[in-house]
Amino acid sequence: MAHFAQLNEENIVIRVIVVSNEDIKDENGNESEDIGINFCKNLCGENTKWVQTSYNNNFRFRFAVPGMCYDKNLDAFYDSVNPYPNSWFFNLNQMKYKPPVKRPKDDNIYYWDEEIYNWKLQKN
Repeated sequence: MAHFAQLNEENIVIRVIVVSNEDIKDENGNESEDIGINFCKNLCGENTKWVQTSYNNNFRFRFAVPGMCYDKNLDAFYDSVNPYPNSWFFNLNQMKYKPPVKRPKDDNIYYWDEEIYNWKLQKN
């Protein structure tokens, strides 16, 4: 099965649909994203915008879900919302927002405290 993400005007994912592999093949039996996009437009409207996404994260960095952003220049999907905009930064290599301090690696449960810009141990 192939998956296609519908994008709005700001390249935010609105929804993801599943399309049969048979519906995206060309006359030689090769799968084509362009054929899949045309299939989606015929199904949902000519003025809709579609990009193929990979359920297995084989391309475009990660599987698209509603609310994610698609960057055409990077050809990648990423979370469009920074959970802590005053402290976390966008890591281009991982295509996600990261804290300025690494989370401690032990069995305890931590949460991010935006007031101190660090991880805090959760008390039971």
